[in-house]
Amino acid sequence: QVQLVESGGGLVQAGGSLRLSCAASGLTFRRYATGWFRQAPGKEREFVASINYNEDSSTYYANSVKGRFTISRDNARNTVYLQMNSLKPEDTAVYYCAAAIIITTMTAGYADHWGKGTLVTVSS
Repeated sequence: QVQLVESGGGLVQAGGSLRLSCAASGLTFRRYATGWFRQAPGKEREFVASINYNEDSSTYYANSVKGRFTISRDNARNTVYLQMNSLKPEDTAVYYCAAAIIITTMTAGYADHWGKGTLVTVSS
């Protein structure tokens, strides 16, 4: 059974930083592109960032987080990370980890597997 378990969410002031982690199990991690999505209250889920199979693979970011967020992965630990800096109140959302065989599906809003999410709240 595939499991993606997010951690690292919480409450932070605007301008602060958080690092999210997602531990994967039940899948051959190195064969999957991984990424992050978020869903703010009353809004649709949106793509945040993705990284391809290898640790030095191409990365993709939503324009709203480019330059502030950094995605990375550690295939030895089956873990993907999202370093979030210069956080803004509009970054408040539930953040979901995702995995997909084809990375382009994530930028289109789809994934093969999803985590249950971790809440990030940014206060002004």
